[in-house]
Amino acid sequence: MHKPQRYIAHFDLDSFFVSVEVLNDPSLKGKPVIVGGSRERGVVAACSYEARKFGVHSAMPMKKAMQLCPQALLVRGTRGEYSRFSRWVTEIIAAKAPLFEKASIDEFYIDLTGMDKFFDPFQWTIELRQEIIHKTNLPISFGLASNKLIAKIATDEAKPNGYLFVQPGMEKEFLAPLPVNKIPGVGESTFITLKEMGIKFIGDISKRPVEDLEEKLGKWGIDLWQKSQGLHFSEVHSYHEAKSISTENTFEENTNNIEFLLSELVRMTEKVAHELRQDEMLAGCIAVKIRYPNFETTSRQTTINYTFSDDELIPVAIELFHKLYRKGTPVRLLGVRLSEFTNHAVQGSLFENREKKTNLYKAIDDVKNKFGKNFLQKGRTIRKEKE
Repeated sequence: MHKPQRYIAHFDLDSFFVSVEVLNDPSLKGKPVIVGGSRERGVVAACSYEARKFGVHSAMPMKKAMQLCPQALLVRGTRGEYSRFSRWVTEIIAAKAPLFEKASIDEFYIDLTGMDKFFDPFQWTIELRQEIIHKTNLPISFGLASNKLIAKIATDEAKPNGYLFVQPGMEKEFLAPLPVNKIPGVGESTFITLKEMGIKFIGDISKRPVEDLEEKLGKWGIDLWQKSQGLHFSEVHSYHEAKSISTENTFEENTNNIEFLLSELVRMTEKVAHELRQDEMLAGCIAVKIRYPNFETTSRQTTINYTFSDDELIPVAIELFHKLYRKGTPVRLLGVRLSEFTNHAVQGSLFENREKKTNLYKAIDDVKNKFGKNFLQKGRTIRKEKE
């Protein structure tokens, strides 16, 4: 049976954090803007195209960025605003797209395969982009192609604030003149190895015997050769697959012991955050649920900046509990739920040293996985058990 032609669109919000800051403070427009930590510490979370002209790029140490562009305007980042705008764009896409994946806070893939029977995929994607720009005022670029890889590279070529359609069958031709580090995943060391092999452009890879690349780079060499041919088979994974992670506890006896309830809340938040990290997800929403002895059930939720960190989730859970709880009333059940996931583990709050925190939680989770989830606990949860 004839397989339908694949059409995959990749949308990327241009300099997303900077674009949001400019919307909230129009005086920043057209200026070299850096979003990140302090001048001395932290890393660049995002920078405007005006700052990029000086060699500044994201993930660069802030100190170096300020040396390259001393006149840059430094913005600390508006907590929660990025999540709000990201959700707004997600809602616009969700209302129209047959199948889409939210790859990160500012990046989306849409699968339009089979839709060419009903509409022109290119025209449809142009109209969706116009709607996003019209409603949110955010600049956004897209690439349309026969697979995710080509669509993503096409988006990069279309930036800033443009679009590009790589016609089916033209993948190899489109890739050939581009530098090898345009392929996602080609970092500094692979780039140097390829240069030593006399390979500068993606077209040079495709002309080489695959064995040469395997010899130098192992499995990654085979993968690179396939990509240089324009081949990529990764599917678009529906954004709605993982809706939420939750846990709840029905107490043997109804209780209004506030210390006990709070220690349970902390324990449950740790549990769902641990599961979230195992799935390599970040959550954008947290909810707390309370059920009273008469079975009256109330819950309250709030949107948060995407995170997987206990220390960011616990204070919000406690705050929700205090807003929800009727003082002195016994509680039958307590629950915590995380939802609105994105699977890009670096793009939460990028303004502290996210990498350090990621490594810390990885170490904690490794211990929990090895010795059991109760092996490490926060002070509040332990203290209650010892009393």
